[in-house]
Amino acid sequence: MSQFAIEGGSRIVPEDMVQAWPPLNQADRDAVLGIFDSGHLHGTSAPKALELQEKWADYVGTKYALVTNSGTASLHMGVAAAGIGPGDEVITSAFTYWSTAAAILHHNAVPIFVDIDPKTYTMDPALIEERVNEHTKAILPVHIHGMVADIDAIKEIAAKHDLLVIEDACQAHGATYKGVKTGALGDIGCFSCNRSKNLSGGEGGLWNTDNEEFVARAAKLREFGEVVAATGPREYNAYGLGWMYRPHEFINAFILSQLERLDYNNSKRRDFAAYLTKELADIPGFEGPYTPDYADPCYFSYVVTFKPEELGLDLTPEQWKKAVQKVLAAEGIAIGQWQTRPVPSQDVFMDRVGYGKGCPWTCPHGRNVDYTEETYPLTEEFIASHAYLGGVYPPNTMELMELYIDGFRKVSENAEKVVELAG
Repeated sequence: MSQFAIEGGSRIVPEDMVQAWPPLNQADRDAVLGIFDSGHLHGTSAPKALELQEKWADYVGTKYALVTNSGTASLHMGVAAAGIGPGDEVITSAFTYWSTAAAILHHNAVPIFVDIDPKTYTMDPALIEERVNEHTKAILPVHIHGMVADIDAIKEIAAKHDLLVIEDACQAHGATYKGVKTGALGDIGCFSCNRSKNLSGGEGGLWNTDNEEFVARAAKLREFGEVVAATGPREYNAYGLGWMYRPHEFINAFILSQLERLDYNNSKRRDFAAYLTKELADIPGFEGPYTPDYADPCYFSYVVTFKPEELGLDLTPEQWKKAVQKVLAAEGIAIGQWQTRPVPSQDVFMDRVGYGKGCPWTCPHGRNVDYTEETYPLTEEFIASHAYLGGVYPPNTMELMELYIDGFRKVSENAEKVVELAG
């Protein structure tokens, strides 16, 4: 066996081989620089804002789209547009990024969490109905890591109880469920366009619906609670509480340029993922992601499962994961993780921080949900036993994916040595 890099051997992945996301080209630079000569730097009626809204609605397959300045803003616009307010409850996944729950809290409503399906790591529809009560107004499924939630089962429950479905598609641009794109599967779809996302604007967000009433509400929320017409004088009259969620034209132009290559970039991610999953199936100690028949994920993250039992190691999956991460990092193979606990286990819920003085839980319209009484064992197990392989996107190449597999195979074949080296 050749030495591991951590003990002085040569790296498997050469330095500087892994390229950063997103891939940039001259068209991106021209699009952004062109804003300086356009005479329009901002505004919801600026040319690039209107063009992006039209093109994104057409891409997703909805009647309406709005541009906004972040995925978090888009989610908040979704909650507010749906008419959710103080005392209302929204059911969402225990495994997500904090923004999903924050958007519910931002409108003085109460998040209610359900555990995940351990195969797809999205919310388990079988657990939703037991959380429904007279306060429930919506279900907010999360298409996490680009994997689409089982939306038909979710919508069946929503229809039964007259609930709305708001999609958190912040990590799922171009992913589909039975051929239908995320963002067009529920009543409202919400996307992030920060640097890491499949459709990147550096920052920014997008929002979709077919409902005319919802889009009118969201547009007011986006811009100070006002109705800001494309032409004519501005009234400067707030019809309700609003925020400043509009993006500037540099973001809109950059997203438009990147949108031209979204399908191509997603296709490369899928090619890389298919190769990795096929190869990992023959390497003890690891497993690639499961894909249900209904889904065509866009692989925002490539999820790896750590399985020490396949190697006869007396370790927990988390211990095996940490050992592998340390050894492969020295080989130039990055395996990361952004979530360390279920969202309802974060301090904001444990301490009832909310937006002050116990609200929304102890406000007159609220309900003091005791999150400590509810456990999310499958979410905790998933967090402990999974991590995400970096660089599984273009402009990286299949050559890099092959080197990744060389690294996993070397680790698997020398598992005891890896544990020893990791200390």
